[in-house]
Amino acid sequence: MKKRVLETRKLTVLALLIAVIVVFTRFFSYETQFLRISFTFIPESLMGLLFGPFWTGIGSAIADGVGVILFPKTGAYFPGFTLNAFITGAIYGFFYYKKELTWFRVTMATLLVTIIVHLFLTPLWLGLMYGVDLKIVAWWIPRIIKSAIFLPIQVVVTYYMGQKLPYKQLLSKLTPIHNK
Repeated sequence: MKKRVLETRKLTVLALLIAVIVVFTRFFSYETQFLRISFTFIPESLMGLLFGPFWTGIGSAIADGVGVILFPKTGAYFPGFTLNAFITGAIYGFFYYKKELTWFRVTMATLLVTIIVHLFLTPLWLGLMYGVDLKIVAWWIPRIIKSAIFLPIQVVVTYYMGQKLPYKQLLSKLTPIHNK
């Protein structure tokens, strides 16, 4: 019985963070057809701290799907972006789950998400969706500027969030206790 209560808590926290990702993505972001600036990395990082790579990836992918279903006018569904969400969550979970948030760990996670998702996969998906020629330098300039400005902001915010939030206590409450 005690395990079910803890599992319910875990599922509830995961669902809450998924909802926060949807709200951040749809209401607290700047978005054009080719570029999005948002703070979804905050709930995704927290999810990575609490749930690990697999569940964070799943939660981020679910948030993408729920966002498209609830707010279809902000953009058409494309499975590549759901894959981006899963990869982003998995990277955060891999670097943060049950680990101390160090400058190096946060920088590496953020750098990998920026390079793999924001500078490689997203342009690839946009090129497939809209027929954008990825060789055009002018198309890359806003994306590179956004990444260069946002990367240090994201690293600092994530590091200090990890230092100030009592995520270890929350993690211990979410982890099932097995009685012998």
